[in-house]
Amino acid sequence: MGIEHNHHNPAQGGHAHGHGHNHFHSNSADPRNEKRMALAAALTGLFMIVEVVGGFLSGSLALIADAGHMMTDCAALTLAWLGFKLARRPADSKRTYGFDRFAILAAFVNGLSLFAVAAWIIFEAIKRLGDPVEVMGLPMLIVASLGMVVNLAVFAILMSADRDNLNVRGAALHVLGDLLGSAAAIGAAIVIMLTGWMPADLIMSVLVAVIILRSAWYVVKHSAHILLEGAPAHLDRRLIGRDMKAHFPQILEIDHIHAWSISQERPMITLEASITKGTDIETMTKAIKARLLEEFGVEHATVEVHTQKSSTHSACKS
Repeated sequence: MGIEHNHHNPAQGGHAHGHGHNHFHSNSADPRNEKRMALAAALTGLFMIVEVVGGFLSGSLALIADAGHMMTDCAALTLAWLGFKLARRPADSKRTYGFDRFAILAAFVNGLSLFAVAAWIIFEAIKRLGDPVEVMGLPMLIVASLGMVVNLAVFAILMSADRDNLNVRGAALHVLGDLLGSAAAIGAAIVIMLTGWMPADLIMSVLVAVIILRSAWYVVKHSAHILLEGAPAHLDRRLIGRDMKAHFPQILEIDHIHAWSISQERPMITLEASITKGTDIETMTKAIKARLLEEFGVEHATVEVHTQKSSTHSACKS
């Protein structure tokens, strides 16, 4: 939470202007989150290599597809770790909002790469339909089972971190998706061992590709929304305007509401409020910022409040 400093400027020409800033810097860099995320990324990355080798040795496309999904998990976990690490770096004169946006940009690039991975898996599956490859069921089953164990271990590590943190929750969802990929590979291995039906491997690999596409779309959609300065889902400016006018009878009009976010955890708002004559501008500015924090979870707000005949300037920095 920021420390508030109020600066009062004398009125000039009998007119008023109120301008309040509430500056927020990410406090999500919990060492517990950072260490557990690093461990989870390392485990996932190492076993991804094991699955790639196992996939080529056994001839299983499903294992290679699952390795592709584990690659996305490793990237997501690494980005989350990097986000925690960068969040501890202070803002500077060139990056006044700090370094949180780096993780969002990296997530966008990662999401685009997932489409390429999924497309390759589907292309390879179609090619194998016309030129079947014999799959060794037992090695495939062993590697897929080990993958399931590793994913369960990674999930347990993430659950021991701060589960309310958005990065931790997002990474855990990635790992849950990879658990489905491991289960699909195990199912395909069992079918091949019991029946010798090789297309089971292709079917399961396409299933994993679909899971990857779903993850890719989610990552690209949400990271692009943030990069394009889109409003967070819970910050509808119409709702904010109605809430402010209903909560504060002194507000005559509220407009120029702009909401965006630096990262998922750092929403921002600017707005302008016109209030009744005689209302204290400084008090109203603080009250609006407190309402934005209480009702909408916004810790960084720039609020301009004005009447026809009075002027006060207040700023809050941290």
